[in-house]
Amino acid sequence: MAASSASAALRAISSAIKLPPTTAAATSTAQKLLSFKPSNPLFSQNSRLTATSTAATRSFSCKSQSTPTDASRPSKVQELFVYEMNEGDRGSPAYLPLSQKPVHSLGDLVPFTNKLYTGDLQKRLGITAGICVLIKNEPDKKGDRYEATYSFYFGDYGHLSVQGAYLTYQDTFLAVTGGSGIFEGVYGQVKLQQIVFPFKLFYTFYLKGIPELPSELVTTPVPPSPAVEAAPAAKACEAGATILNFTN
Repeated sequence: MAASSASAALRAISSAIKLPPTTAAATSTAQKLLSFKPSNPLFSQNSRLTATSTAATRSFSCKSQSTPTDASRPSKVQELFVYEMNEGDRGSPAYLPLSQKPVHSLGDLVPFTNKLYTGDLQKRLGITAGICVLIKNEPDKKGDRYEATYSFYFGDYGHLSVQGAYLTYQDTFLAVTGGSGIFEGVYGQVKLQQIVFPFKLFYTFYLKGIPELPSELVTTPVPPSPAVEAAPAAKACEAGATILNFTN
């Protein structure tokens, strides 16, 4: 009887110190866990909705990271020549001395609007409209430095917007920040040439990101000089000497 009791005790100890289940047993257990089906139908429905939502989110994220428009945007640089003329009939520019100082000082504002003509000076295009904020008076250079934000309006064709430094004593480059109409999606820069400040200015736009410009706008420019003037028919806005529905 004692021997039988001892054997039973040894078998119990042996069973207690058995090694972990084999890989096959673990696999069987995992399969049972994976095949678990909740009895609550609401829980099951929520699980399916969560899985669907996650998949949709991943798909949306992938699409949002792609930029197909960058590859499809035209990269060709197109030149556009424009004259800006102050003919003294628009009450422009207006000088607002917000600094309240006797000399031009930081913060003074200059809203303005002038007439636009094609580079060959044969057609009236529209107007400029914008504002300049005085940044620094440069007495040694006999001029001022402004930060300018303004637009060029081309009738039914749309408009171009620019921003950057406007120096009254030398030529500058401004950024083309956008546009509308045929200029939608445009980017690039524009060179501003002072001819006679603030009455005559010449612009050379370097435009990218848009289709071919209409031939009506692409002209061979008259070389800038203090003597340049718009054609009389363009000044008078006669038929054939303006673009369609030019901005006035």
